[in-house]
Amino acid sequence: MNFSFKKIVSAVALATVAAPSISFAQDSVLEEIVVTASKRATTLQEIPIAVTVTTADTIEKAQIQDLIDLQAVVPSLRVSQLQTSRNANFVIRGFGNGANNPGIEPSVGVFIDGVYRSRSAAAISDLPRLERVEVLSGPQSTLFGKNASAGVVSVVTPVPQGDSGGFVSGSFGDYSAIVLKGLVEGSITDNLAFDLAGSYNSRDGYFENLARGEELNERNRYAIRGQLNWTPNDTTAIRVIADYDEIDEACCGVVNIVSGPATGAINALGGQLVPNDPEALEGFYDDPAINEISNFGLSIQGDFEFEKFSITSITSFRNNDVFDNQDIDFTSGDLTNSNKNDINIDTFTQEIRFASNGDGAVDWLLGAFYFDESVEQETDVLFGPAFRPFIDISLGAAGFPLSLSQVEGLVGLPQGSFYQTNSGVSDIATLDNEAFSLFGQFDWRLNDALTATVGFNYTDDEKDFSLITNRTEVRGLVPLPGLLSLVPINPPVTTGTNNPVEDNSTADDELTYTLRLAWDINDTFNAYASYATGYKASSVNLSRDSAPSAADFATLGSLGLLPANANPGTRFADPEEAEVYELGLKARFDRGSLNIAVFDQTVENFQSNIFTGIAFSLLNAEKQSVKGAEVAFSYSPTNSFSYGINVTYLDPLYDSFTNAAGGDLSGQVPAGISEISASLSAQYDFELSGNEAYIRGDYQYEDDVQIVDGISADIASREVKLLNVSAGMTTESGLGFTLWARNLADESYLISAFPSVAQTGSISGYRNEPRTFGVTVRKEF
Repeated sequence: MNFSFKKIVSAVALATVAAPSISFAQDSVLEEIVVTASKRATTLQEIPIAVTVTTADTIEKAQIQDLIDLQAVVPSLRVSQLQTSRNANFVIRGFGNGANNPGIEPSVGVFIDGVYRSRSAAAISDLPRLERVEVLSGPQSTLFGKNASAGVVSVVTPVPQGDSGGFVSGSFGDYSAIVLKGLVEGSITDNLAFDLAGSYNSRDGYFENLARGEELNERNRYAIRGQLNWTPNDTTAIRVIADYDEIDEACCGVVNIVSGPATGAINALGGQLVPNDPEALEGFYDDPAINEISNFGLSIQGDFEFEKFSITSITSFRNNDVFDNQDIDFTSGDLTNSNKNDINIDTFTQEIRFASNGDGAVDWLLGAFYFDESVEQETDVLFGPAFRPFIDISLGAAGFPLSLSQVEGLVGLPQGSFYQTNSGVSDIATLDNEAFSLFGQFDWRLNDALTATVGFNYTDDEKDFSLITNRTEVRGLVPLPGLLSLVPINPPVTTGTNNPVEDNSTADDELTYTLRLAWDINDTFNAYASYATGYKASSVNLSRDSAPSAADFATLGSLGLLPANANPGTRFADPEEAEVYELGLKARFDRGSLNIAVFDQTVENFQSNIFTGIAFSLLNAEKQSVKGAEVAFSYSPTNSFSYGINVTYLDPLYDSFTNAAGGDLSGQVPAGISEISASLSAQYDFELSGNEAYIRGDYQYEDDVQIVDGISADIASREVKLLNVSAGMTTESGLGFTLWARNLADESYLISAFPSVAQTGSISGYRNEPRTFGVTVRKEF
């Protein structure tokens, strides 16, 4: 692996400089953390995988409210909420996608209690009680299947054990924030335990819509969840989980980074925006922002122990229903009347695993996974009454000699034909996805110190899709002879995949594998070297920007089946194929731990989905790579004080991306990936009037980086410096109080940026959440 070892050594030094003298004793004062990243219960220090664990204690004391907050303590993970409440994008080591298009599955797989959540909208639910969150870096397709080519986020909640008890908690903060959670657990019979939990999350928006007097970026969510754990004997356990949650909130505020020439036309029509202010917490939008999401799920897990092996079966059904609508020009000019998305996703999964009981020289695991999902989507974008005059003014400002009415007269169209109010484009799309995987892993104990691992996964994935696009607008212009101007050639038309040329399906299969050698150096140190491949099946372009491939386009043209002004594009992106070489060292000592992973990771045909100002462009980057290191260091110099330093160094590159939306990006650094990301934490535990108390601080840092491909760093860059603090106390009666603040210094930065919709020269973006603070009261019983 040829990259900057000097920077990696610097990262290791940063993590360890505060602990110049470390005693490598066998008895540790640190709590041993058990993880299931390998689908077996293994301690964090023994597992030969790059995995970061956030425990329930950290989640509670650091006031981590959802998966978006998790990145504050896991520098390899980045979670960004974009234009709606459902569009959260998960990225690990710089790789990740899956937002903005329900046909694009994520490269980072999210699992909650072993159940795969196929879309981000189904993964952001508020969970009342967590046991831990595991973040697995790098390709994990061997054990987790087709959509883990970049990594896995595994959320684990406690299994009810029959003990009577529970808790209630309430958080109250600025922006009228109220977060209520409660859980009760107990037993119905001697071998049937249960818990029932609920949460309510409400907050006023911190972004003001000045045009409508409304607040955006609010919270309005609730969730209920129940579990049964039946243990009829010592060798059988049946766990049933049912959950339901709803989101109904106004989101998300957009800032204007660069005000281009189109702003003059918007202002001339009485429209407004807050120009050239990436830190703004206000804007002008004439349409309400609607985000309505519901999730329902039912899963049944059965664990059966036999003398030589065990069987685990996980069956799940999930439904995700989404409706959202928002102003997409992000001004108070009435350019659009609708941008509706109505999506329904039904997902069924079945996993079965057979695992050895650990006796003998070989540990083995064999399993199968079945996935069946249907997606239905209806969308539209309709012009508002101001769009036609907006185009007229914009063309005039650009030197166009004729008005739209004059052009209509020249070509014999009725007056008002162009860009009629409520004309536009609507789509109806469907996607049926069926996949099947066989997987296995074998761990050979070569001797007391060395273990060799071979793992495999064979996946067969088939997708059938349809897309019907109904264009009711008259638009599209070409040069008119004798004039500097344009004429319309795109009358209303219905297009889509219902033609005799395109087969409207994908069929992929792939064998991925893992090779690893783990070395138990002594009771303190473990090391490993591994090579793994990953895979993500084809993604389907279900957006209105979907179009036939160049080859199909040519055939359709030869048959006279193309509408006027049509262009080739993409119906789907080819599968991603990932590989990673990795070296790791793990150490557990008297008062701390040190984990280091050095890696060289490559993804061929990375599925890129970039907004160009008019359309989303779904393309394959032929080859994208990242070389780097992850260092996690934790230390407790005393029983009362502990701190942690996690550092990630990334050196990414587009090795080849010749057909990028903005031109050839080969040899360039991909945007949005910081070279250095770090999270620093410190906690001091003490007694206060005989009660347990603590003070904690978490600092998140990401160095300056260009945010998105195609927009220069001079216009849109990001540097993250966030400080979160908390202090709490718990009495002997189980009553706890926590004071907390997130983004204490009220730092402002951009999360993302994009060309403003239909406003050439303007740039818009999403900024981060401002400072929030509050108090949490919790009572356990």
